[in-house]
Amino acid sequence: MMAAYFKIINRTTKSPLIWPPLFLLWLLSVPYRLIVGWRNYRFENRHSVTRVSVPVISIGNLTTGGTGKTPMVQYIARWLRDCGVRVTLLSRGYKAEHGSKNDEALELERRLPDVPHLQNPCRVDSAAMAIEEFEAQILLLDDGFQHRFLARDLDVVLIDATCPFGYRRLLPAGLLREPLSSLKRAGLVIITRVDQVTPIEVQSIRQTVEKYNPEVAIIEFVHHVEGFENYSGETLDLSSLVGKRVLAFSGIGNPSAFLKLLEEQGVEVAAHIEFEDHHHFNRNDIETIAARTHAVAAEAIICTMKDLVKIQVDRLGSLPLWALSVGMEPLAGQELLVQELGKIVELVESDE
Repeated sequence: MMAAYFKIINRTTKSPLIWPPLFLLWLLSVPYRLIVGWRNYRFENRHSVTRVSVPVISIGNLTTGGTGKTPMVQYIARWLRDCGVRVTLLSRGYKAEHGSKNDEALELERRLPDVPHLQNPCRVDSAAMAIEEFEAQILLLDDGFQHRFLARDLDVVLIDATCPFGYRRLLPAGLLREPLSSLKRAGLVIITRVDQVTPIEVQSIRQTVEKYNPEVAIIEFVHHVEGFENYSGETLDLSSLVGKRVLAFSGIGNPSAFLKLLEEQGVEVAAHIEFEDHHHFNRNDIETIAARTHAVAAEAIICTMKDLVKIQVDRLGSLPLWALSVGMEPLAGQELLVQELGKIVELVESDE
């Protein structure tokens, strides 16, 4: 279903049959645009915006799908913690099952055990709790660009270089959650996966951003593979699975980027099973994966960290299950990032 949808919105098929559904999607995007416009107008006139007593940093994006928010939250949270600042993460808890944490929270908890993480659709409430109960000095909003009820001191917008502007159409005709003109709100723009496109494409992205926000600082980041890790915390170096046939599966917003990272490590991906983003795995899913490993004669199974923290086992059937451990590092403009984050740390120090 999702594969057919993406074929329509990115127009990879030349069939004239895509035009009727594409036109319908465009019609549906018109009321969406009106709703987004009205909502932003109200926020810009300070309707229902709450400012709390500590600085707030938001990390978000303009498009749906994976732009690298979770590893970027890790990167910035660690940087702030290294400065000696008490940080608390606030997220909506998207697609979390009742009474439990979602995959992003589980992954962040694993990577940042010393950083509290509150999940609540009302981040104004969770902000108050973070300040009162955890004595937070800085709040970090995960996926907060569209959540404007909580005033922020720095809006960080991530743009995935491999699909930067969601085909330049609003949902559902494209992947934009709001118009490109919203880039004017950004205090910092980070272009991710710049190593997966050409320098000319990166420059084109920069020019588009500067068209809407000429003064904004722009930083370039790359995803880098750290190795493989199982649920028990055991690790493998990158060379351990080179040349071996593996079955890969993923339930994330950008599965093609995950697959590309695997192939770049020299792993022979015999098959790749794609699940929807934030997928909750059940027994049938596990049986499907196990059966497919036999069909392709796989020697190991690889998933993303977001999938591993939900499945919570070291083996599926007779084969080991490893997650690709991925981090982020700046390629260009790191000094601008340090400068902007440093301003937020100074706000904390001035209040002490």
